[in-house]
Amino acid sequence: MKITELLTKHTIKLNLESGKKENVIEEMVTVLDQAGKLNDKEGYKEAVINREKQSSTGIGEGIAIPHAKTASVKEPAIAFGRSKEGVDYESLDGQPSHLVFMIAATEGANNTHLEALSRLSTLLMREEIRKQLLEAETEDEIIDIINKHDSDDEEEEQADEPQAPSSKGKILAVTACPTGIAHTFMAADALKEKAKEMGVDIKVETNGSGGIKGALTAQEIEDAVAIIVAADKQVEMERFKGKHVIEVPVTAGIRRPKELIEQALKQDAPIYQGTGGGKAASEDGAGAAKGKGGGFYKHLMSGVSNMLPFVVGGGILVAISFFWGINSAKPGDPSYNEFAAVLNAIGGGNALKLIVAVLAGFIAMSIADRPGFAPGMVGGFMATLADAGFLGGLIAGFLAGYIVVLLKKAFAGLPQVLDGLKPVLIYPLFGIFFTGIIMHYIVNTPVKMIMDGLTHWLESLGTGNLVVMGIILGGMMAIDMGGPINKAAFTFGIAMIDAGNFGPHAAIMAGGMVPPLGIALATTFFRNKFSKRDREAGITCYFMGASFITEGAIPFAAADPARVIPACVIGSAIGGGLSQFFRVTLPAPHGGLFVFLTTNHPLLYLVSVVIGAVVTAVLLGILKKPVPAE
Repeated sequence: MKITELLTKHTIKLNLESGKKENVIEEMVTVLDQAGKLNDKEGYKEAVINREKQSSTGIGEGIAIPHAKTASVKEPAIAFGRSKEGVDYESLDGQPSHLVFMIAATEGANNTHLEALSRLSTLLMREEIRKQLLEAETEDEIIDIINKHDSDDEEEEQADEPQAPSSKGKILAVTACPTGIAHTFMAADALKEKAKEMGVDIKVETNGSGGIKGALTAQEIEDAVAIIVAADKQVEMERFKGKHVIEVPVTAGIRRPKELIEQALKQDAPIYQGTGGGKAASEDGAGAAKGKGGGFYKHLMSGVSNMLPFVVGGGILVAISFFWGINSAKPGDPSYNEFAAVLNAIGGGNALKLIVAVLAGFIAMSIADRPGFAPGMVGGFMATLADAGFLGGLIAGFLAGYIVVLLKKAFAGLPQVLDGLKPVLIYPLFGIFFTGIIMHYIVNTPVKMIMDGLTHWLESLGTGNLVVMGIILGGMMAIDMGGPINKAAFTFGIAMIDAGNFGPHAAIMAGGMVPPLGIALATTFFRNKFSKRDREAGITCYFMGASFITEGAIPFAAADPARVIPACVIGSAIGGGLSQFFRVTLPAPHGGLFVFLTTNHPLLYLVSVVIGAVVTAVLLGILKKPVPAE
């Protein structure tokens, strides 16, 4: 199938009206809807936005490829939008996007459709095609450009011959993204193009929507120098046991192919140890280790990321209820307010009561796929009822996940006719039973004792010890700004709120607000140290810092880590330490500036955050070098 059977004049918009990502998505979805390509406009838009939350589809080089595969699509289609001024699409290279291709794939898209969609991703890797698309003046010219190069590409594929063996040794790679439409193939092409340029023999296996293409053989794996796994979803890993394996997100394959190939040639990667489960272990999700943190971090982050909406929504509702008074939800109290009581019940009595169960459910689901979800939720809810807190929920999630993995292996020999019973009867019945029994008789009681002991210890700390704790927790929030260290501190703070100790989370929120606020101040008062683009981004950091979104500082830290990260860590540590010096307590788990009134000392808490941000700003003003005048 030709690409232009999916991209037509009716799905082209030569002049995008907006310069913001959210508005451009709305424009492009409207183009597809008006062309009759969608069953459900809002459903498709939601699917595209959910894909963006996993990682930006602004891949750099002026390109964005938002996409989704959903039943909301009536027939597969491609929309093209162009912005001469550029769209702020949160691209991987930090540059504006000028060419936006929106891909709409049906859930039952056949292989010919998927091949055309993946071929489009391949074409966009070529600079001459991007240049021609930018200069085209009509819809017909766009169609002609795509048609010309689509034919060239097909001819090149047919004429493609295996590479001659390289003296440097052969490298293998696997690419995969959640939808398997765009990033999968762009990463594969980027790696192949760079390897060809470097004279390196490479073979890439793609795990796309149409299935696995270019599957690696056992002999190829045996002979390979190293394997690059650029994937944002699980791939079969057990086959790589004993080989040097580099594991990175799929976007790294697009952005850093040369670096990855050089790293593979040097065998600068750990040897994959495997899990002993063969292919089944990989399919069950128990084996794929991601980076140095291994599978543990991947599963934990799956739980934490899915728990966060409950924390944010519930926490802010509870915080709002405190505006009528800290006891305004308690009947009989002089400050009692019925609406405040309703908000408190929705946020605290319902949303926040679910967070441990949700954490455990999604950890288990990450390990064992969908069959692990119910046992994990039940185990997490049992931990909540037994006051075993977050530690109990973490144990429940991993316990349920691996119990279901074992159940899959135990029932693997059942006749095929009974396969339909496994997900609806066998896994939930035995998974919930074994998880529940172990949680009830073995886990909950000792974990509750540990949580109670930790709470009593924190309550007994003197001011000096509290300050040290605040310094550590505040600094942790700024070290990786949303990464594992940041999330470890945040999860600890939520656990302490759950246990009734509100001091640690005050230090954590202060530490998380300081980096973006400090950077914002620095871009305002030390303008000669930042480019015009950085100064504009600094304005956004004011709002992100005020909202407790530490990730707002990431673009600055990525561009200049040696100066930005130390300045942020020092400021955050000071902010966290001061909050505990002033004995600030914070019962709301999220919300930033908007929940300051829920603290016992709002003004002192504000002072703590402001001092930390000022310290970061001053350090950046000292450490950073002036940029050339624009």
